[in-house]
Amino acid sequence: MSDLFGKPEPAAPLAEALRPKSIDDVVGQRHLLGPGKPLRLAFESGKPHSMILWGPPGSGKTTLARLMATTFDAEFIALSAVFSGVKDIREAVQAAEADLLRSGRRTILFVDEVHRFNKAQQDAFLPYVERGLITFVGATTENPSFEVNSALLSRASVYVLEPLGAEDLGVLLERTGLRADDDAKARLIGFADGDARRLLNAVEILMNSGAQAVDGALVERVLAQNLRRFDKGGEQFYDQISALHKAVRGSDPDAALYWMVRMLDGGADPLYIGRRVVRMAVEDIGLADPRGLRIALDACETYERLGSPEGELALAQAVLYLAAAAKSNAVYEAYNAARAFVSQDGTRPVPMHLRNAPTRLMKELGYGKGYRYAHDEEGAYAAGENYLPEGMAPVRWYQPTDRGLEARIREKLEELRNRK
Repeated sequence: MSDLFGKPEPAAPLAEALRPKSIDDVVGQRHLLGPGKPLRLAFESGKPHSMILWGPPGSGKTTLARLMATTFDAEFIALSAVFSGVKDIREAVQAAEADLLRSGRRTILFVDEVHRFNKAQQDAFLPYVERGLITFVGATTENPSFEVNSALLSRASVYVLEPLGAEDLGVLLERTGLRADDDAKARLIGFADGDARRLLNAVEILMNSGAQAVDGALVERVLAQNLRRFDKGGEQFYDQISALHKAVRGSDPDAALYWMVRMLDGGADPLYIGRRVVRMAVEDIGLADPRGLRIALDACETYERLGSPEGELALAQAVLYLAAAAKSNAVYEAYNAARAFVSQDGTRPVPMHLRNAPTRLMKELGYGKGYRYAHDEEGAYAAGENYLPEGMAPVRWYQPTDRGLEARIREKLEELRNRK
């Protein structure tokens, strides 16, 4: 290794060579690893439990999983959901069974990017988790509430990891032994954007450049292709997706396109952008232009088929369409209002006339009695019929706007309410 580091070259990549040997060596995540905090208590309990580690790249998910195996003297098996299937899961379980029989040691089974496994693949872990054969540790950058099936989620604790702050990255940078001036260090920390692995990889690139001194100019020159986020002000990744969302909501196609390209240029996963664009279609356009959702979904499917860079053009098309489309958050507001009501309300029974009656007994009990079949009435509308639970006051959560298709929806609903 270059004398910039003042140490001999390690056999492993820098990120691996500096991987913490204990939780006290872990940089960042003090909200989980500080005294009395949840993950520290889990490590100190003496008994491992299954968990989901949710956080951005380079926040320490793999490191924590490996430390669990060390702490609990367990075997460690790692799978990547990108490259693995049910066959690999089965082989990992067989290896865990063999280790248990041979040495009595249990296994930590680490699954990176677990959100990429489908439901059937995720279900394959359940019997072995329940038997205690494996301690399941899943790592994901996506919200596990949406990406991990409920059965697996109910058997695992979820720990939310945060991007590393500038102070934490500074500590990590010092551990590399890199001889650099303050300007270079500031640029490297900004470039890392909360990602420890990104920081360490950048340091290795600088080392391999053969330079004898590291200053801000060298950092900018050597890492020029990846420094744009820092050069434009060091905005965090989630700030950029927020700016993209707000530009679409604000009907500014050019600004929306700028932020999308900035994210792609900074290395963001195009499909992550695609998923967020789908969210924009349902949250900010909604029924004012239902075509927006289909265009957003088509863009994701097109990217999956074409890949980069051709598929990114489909994402750009979706972003521009949504930015130019009529806007409505009426669906979003209605859903939130209904959700808030249900969470605080009691469990109201379904009225008898709305219940299904597939058996004779149900019919005899009055299930479905008095139900009016809307298609048999004028305009396929049963005026005056009540579809809410008995005793529940009428509600109007959905308030269509007067923009786009929703203007016509609003007129239609007003007409029906007048008939009612």
